[in-house]
Amino acid sequence: MTRLDRKLLRDLWALKTQAFAIALVMASGVATLVMSLSMVASLQRTRDDYYERARFADVFARVKRAPNALAARLAGIPGVDQVETRVVVEVILDLPDLIVPAVGRLISLARDPTAGLNLLQLRSGRFPEPAGRHEVVVSEGFATANRLRAGDVVPAIINGRRQTLTLVGVALSPEYIYQIRPGEMVPDDQRFGVFWMNRIELAAAYGLEGAMNDIALTLSRDARKDEVLLRVDELIARFGGQGSYGREDQVSNHLLENELVQLQGMASIPPAIFLAVTAFLLHVVISRLVQTQREQIAVLKAFGYTTGQVGAHFLKLVLVLVGVGLVLGVAAGAWLGADLAHLYARYFRFPTLQFRLDPLALILAGGISVGAAVLGALSAVRRAMILPPAQGMRPEEPARYRSTLVERLGLQRVIGRIPRMIFRQLERKPVTAGISIVGIALAVAVVVLGSFSSDIVDFAIELQFFGAQRHDAALTFLEPTTARVMHEIRQLPGVLAAEPFRSVPVRLRFGHRSRQLGLLGLPAGHQLLRVIDTDWRETALPAAGIVISRTLAERLGARLGDSVSCEVMEGRRPVFEAAVAALIDDITGMSAYIDHALLSRLMREESLVSGAFLTFDPEREHALFTAIKVAPRVATVRTRAAAVELFRALMAENLLRMRLINVIFASIIAFGVVYNAARISLAERSRELATLRVIGFGRDEISFIFLGEVAVLTFAALPLGLVLGRGFVGLAVSALSTEAMRFPAIVSVSTYAFAVTTVLAASLLSSLVVRRRLDRLDLLAVLKSSV
Repeated sequence: MTRLDRKLLRDLWALKTQAFAIALVMASGVATLVMSLSMVASLQRTRDDYYERARFADVFARVKRAPNALAARLAGIPGVDQVETRVVVEVILDLPDLIVPAVGRLISLARDPTAGLNLLQLRSGRFPEPAGRHEVVVSEGFATANRLRAGDVVPAIINGRRQTLTLVGVALSPEYIYQIRPGEMVPDDQRFGVFWMNRIELAAAYGLEGAMNDIALTLSRDARKDEVLLRVDELIARFGGQGSYGREDQVSNHLLENELVQLQGMASIPPAIFLAVTAFLLHVVISRLVQTQREQIAVLKAFGYTTGQVGAHFLKLVLVLVGVGLVLGVAAGAWLGADLAHLYARYFRFPTLQFRLDPLALILAGGISVGAAVLGALSAVRRAMILPPAQGMRPEEPARYRSTLVERLGLQRVIGRIPRMIFRQLERKPVTAGISIVGIALAVAVVVLGSFSSDIVDFAIELQFFGAQRHDAALTFLEPTTARVMHEIRQLPGVLAAEPFRSVPVRLRFGHRSRQLGLLGLPAGHQLLRVIDTDWRETALPAAGIVISRTLAERLGARLGDSVSCEVMEGRRPVFEAAVAALIDDITGMSAYIDHALLSRLMREESLVSGAFLTFDPEREHALFTAIKVAPRVATVRTRAAAVELFRALMAENLLRMRLINVIFASIIAFGVVYNAARISLAERSRELATLRVIGFGRDEISFIFLGEVAVLTFAALPLGLVLGRGFVGLAVSALSTEAMRFPAIVSVSTYAFAVTTVLAASLLSSLVVRRRLDRLDLLAVLKSSV
């Protein structure tokens, strides 16, 4: 071991607490980066392996009714590799434990369930027997949520008739990794399940013998997807085709991709903040170390050590700290990633989901950490390298003392001597004070960033479920029906008010861009579903034109007043032009609204309705849903109360964990910044404070001077931290926004208060830790130097 290495060990031991605090800050950034990127890699690897093994389709399409012979024509499209046709319907389920009826999606099984596309993986039980009657395989999420297993029975209303489905197996499907119905914000495993049954039996129940209503395709490697989609649409148009779409728009896969986008967003902003603070702390500590070791550096150079060796010595110290931070960060990232994978496994139904550290994430974390640390310490190391030996042997130039602002304003008569000492010290070292203020402000900002998610959840619930959705329940019908059905709906027990809606699948086009979604038609004077933006402004539906979300407009490249083409994907499939009459900033991402009467005219149909929004008397809820369960026209039902409860439960669990992690990391930053600032201040002023003790100042007065400086710096940093926190929230919301969900940057007063309280507590703790060193000041050294 060289002499410089022994000096390095001594320096590390002297700085052990400060070094550990810096390593913890770096570990926080590394942990977030490693956790996020490794989780992305684990999800992508698991998804791709599962899709390949289960032969997940590349293209999907829905039709009203088409002959099975259409499959041969679809297979003849250039680029199509394999075709599978199915029968898919939705039914009401009458589970005894649920007042609100659940919804089941019945999907026909191929003659050989182990061949074809979108293969099921049995978790327990078996597939239905060819001659088995009403035997089904159920999705694992629904079975788990309702405590179902093989041998249980589930009553269902199939084509208006009550039948009993016998569960013979539990399975997973690549189509329902994220089991959610279109239009829902969160999955509801208890009230939505997927069932697979024999095709002959299911087709017979709905009069689809020799026919199908759902198509899945796989493509060859050289296929041109856009051309395939166009040809598929041409073939299915005459059979009530609702438009084909690629895997990227399949609901489960689309939402899984959105989750990956959010994880990638998590790997950018928080780690950047943590590593920026690390660079700042290293700059402060190494600068102070170089300043206090001027004579040692001069002696080293005088004894023949080169400039490069001196610089390498201090860089080696920085790299040791980086190494400790990386080890701690990778360990924490692995632990947090495993915990996150366990959480994801509850909502993403993969056969297995294993978290593995991604080598690229480790390399990236190491490279960024080393780069940030070296960049932060570089200027201080450079000063050590260029310091001439003769200059280093001389004492530092004494500070220039002059009247402070307090004295120039004549406030010394009002302010006591100890507060004057505090302000004098801060004013004479503005750069040091400014750096400390910025560091503490970053800690405040990180707490705001880690806590604002609960504000977003509360805002989303209030806006979506109480501002926009004023209905208690929403019903959808098996087929669009005449508006006369509303009279029957209003006669259901307990119904207080009901409003119809018309939903049609459309493909909106503007230029070369297009998006497929549901166009929602609402009646004049509608109140049970309002079109409002994130500022709570309600938008009235115009007599001409459509209202679309700003996210949809951005995806289409359309602006207010532009005319977009609307291609209806059902019925007569009319195509009409509609002007963008208004843009709304909503949280559901992709939405489009139109006046119901205008939609009927453009589609050249009588006033048809797809469903109804209704409010009801809570005391008659049981009677209402009992009647709905046997209503032949009702396909599905969902309630606001269940959606709110589920949304709260899902978001609360996810966000509570992330908030706790972020608060811990922010507290580490606050402790690290304040502790380092206090230690440096104590090191710089120890002789001065000891002198004050010698001339008669008591321990309490000395503590007040020292802790007062820390308090002034902390309180000065709070306003800046809150402003920075608001800015970080804006960046985070932008990075985490997806097509499925887009939130505004909302921060409540309680979140700001929580951030202030957290940082004040961390600052007080770190100050008290340093305060203990005041009692060990070397008064004897001061007395000797004064003789």
